[in-house]
Amino acid sequence: MVIKGHLTIKLRNENIELNEGEFYIIPKGVEHMPVAENEVHVLLFEPQSTVNTGSADSDKTISTLERI
Repeated sequence: MVIKGHLTIKLRNENIELNEGEFYIIPKGVEHMPVAENEVHVLLFEPQSTVNTGSADSDKTISTLERI
């Protein structure tokens, strides 16, 4: 969800343009690349099982998430 600014989500066959207050649900497994020409503030909604470092395991990986 775009809180402030403008975000483009590039997919293989199309670009999704998002403005403040808009969001887009990317289906599981779909390759995508978010792009912002200027600063943009976003709120990400992800399943609890989503690892912050993806498939890479490093000292920055958080395996147990803190609840808010």
